[in-house]
Amino acid sequence: MSVLSVRNLRKVFKSGGFLLKSGGDKVAVQDFSFDLNKGETLAIVGESGSGKSTTARLAMRLLDLDKGEVVWGDTDVTALSSQALRAQRKHIQMVFQDPFASLNPKMKIVDTVGEGLRVHNPNLSKAERRAKVLETLKLCGLGEEVLDRYPHQFSGGQRQRVGIARALIVEPEVLVLDEPVSALDVSVQAQILNLLKQLQAEKGLAYLFISHDLSVVQHISNRVMVMFAGYVVEEGDIEQVFNHPKHPYTKSLLDAKPIAHPSQRKAAEDIAADEGVASEGCAFALRCPIAKDDCKSFDMQAKDGVACLYPL
Repeated sequence: MSVLSVRNLRKVFKSGGFLLKSGGDKVAVQDFSFDLNKGETLAIVGESGSGKSTTARLAMRLLDLDKGEVVWGDTDVTALSSQALRAQRKHIQMVFQDPFASLNPKMKIVDTVGEGLRVHNPNLSKAERRAKVLETLKLCGLGEEVLDRYPHQFSGGQRQRVGIARALIVEPEVLVLDEPVSALDVSVQAQILNLLKQLQAEKGLAYLFISHDLSVVQHISNRVMVMFAGYVVEEGDIEQVFNHPKHPYTKSLLDAKPIAHPSQRKAAEDIAADEGVASEGCAFALRCPIAKDDCKSFDMQAKDGVACLYPL
């Protein structure tokens, strides 16, 4: 059963706007579609600027769409007003990259985590709200002693647990996880990832997982979509994409994964990262080691899960 569906998303940032001070207009997301099912983790990966975080914010309706459709469960939220959208937000919640920046430093943890209850369950008494907050914090590995503390009194991992509890408090069906462990130490990353897997098993949560870290994605995801310059260039189940990549860009990402010993490292097929994005045809053509003349007219439409005329 699909708990989140997006169809043909498109987002262009206009030159001279808040996010794009100069240069031409930037197509951040182009013709992006997916379905996310209950209990599933779908990862979106790609280099910085590929459009993955913009896609997450479009799916959350934190950014306005230029084109497309967003459906949460059975509700089409594409054109809802801010007030109507607010009433639907308990269906989908977000966990952010920086656990410190995402928490109000002046609010106690009991108030931060309980904020969603004041919006979506306003009839709860203060005592009932406090009890619900404690119950949710315990699910995330924190105890009663944290309720009246402030964010600066916690480690990064503990703050991210608070952020997860804040998202869970309204009992959503979907969590959008935008680089949720990239700001944490490696040992703490493993703890948070294991917590997320445990919560998913217990509650049947669906995760939309945004990351540039392929090791993390491989550990937690069922399916993966690879983005380049706003386009999906490859998608499939995690084993297939990681073990048998079809797109040259996917292979370059996998080849660039950190490896401890220099003798075991492989070059990323001599792909030139500074060549930029082609303005016509295949967006990856300028950086692709196998590009041919007809790639200049390719429309970037995927076939059998890969947007390439000459899949590997």
